[in-house]
Amino acid sequence: MRAVVLLVALLFSIAVPVRAADVSAAQNVIRAQEQAFARGDAAAAYSHAAPAIREIFQHADIFMQMVQQGYAPVYRHQSFEFGEAKISDDHVAQRVHITDEKGEAWEALYTLEQQPDGSLKITGCSLLKAGQAA
Repeated sequence: MRAVVLLVALLFSIAVPVRAADVSAAQNVIRAQEQAFARGDAAAAYSHAAPAIREIFQHADIFMQMVQQGYAPVYRHQSFEFGEAKISDDHVAQRVHITDEKGEAWEALYTLEQQPDGSLKITGCSLLKAGQAA
């Protein structure tokens, strides 16, 4: 019985750092895309989009135009800070607190999915002004 309890405790202690690594990896992907937007690098920003997003926006320039028009606070902002993250199987949901160029507060919810090669790609981003109900 002690061996089983010890094994379960060991497995849980191993799982926590893996989960933290998943969150860190997701944040790295989001940050890399955010920095690509800041540089105006459509190809780099597009490289972080999941295949389903790339099917909808088949060229990096079209993807960049969509972000500029529909996600202006993500594209240009004063601040971009990570909030709460949740992990489920091969998916990560990451909140981001954004202050746009005008000083207005926004909440973004990024979703990422692990790809067959082990990488994480962004599957979506929902954007609401802070304080608005979803």
